[in-house]
Amino acid sequence: MSNSEDPRVRLAAERTLLAWIRTGLALMGFGFVVARFGLFLHELAKVEALPQPYGGWSLYFGTALVLVGVLVNVAAGFGHVRMMEKLNRGETVLNRRWSFSVVISLLLAAIGLAMAGYLLWVGH
Repeated sequence: MSNSEDPRVRLAAERTLLAWIRTGLALMGFGFVVARFGLFLHELAKVEALPQPYGGWSLYFGTALVLVGVLVNVAAGFGHVRMMEKLNRGETVLNRRWSFSVVISLLLAAIGLAMAGYLLWVGH
């Protein structure tokens, strides 16, 4: 029995797809929280009669995280379809050096660095 005929390979591909979907949903949820955090600070300042905080960038960082989550889910779906087509043709599925996981991790690292820079800038 070849790898393409082994049901464990297809089930592993399904688990991988579901893991990517969970990751995308988590990114979208976290992005929503980050985007709304600036609004929360403004509302809190109104209630407590404090000076209005500067929270304009949280909307942009949060939106970026939501968009990365959407990208993850769309790419995971297309990647899964491609993998199933290769398995149906009996081809071997090999990982590339620049896998989707590596690209997403670098993109999230860039967003994280931008957020850290923003927090340091606002903190002064």
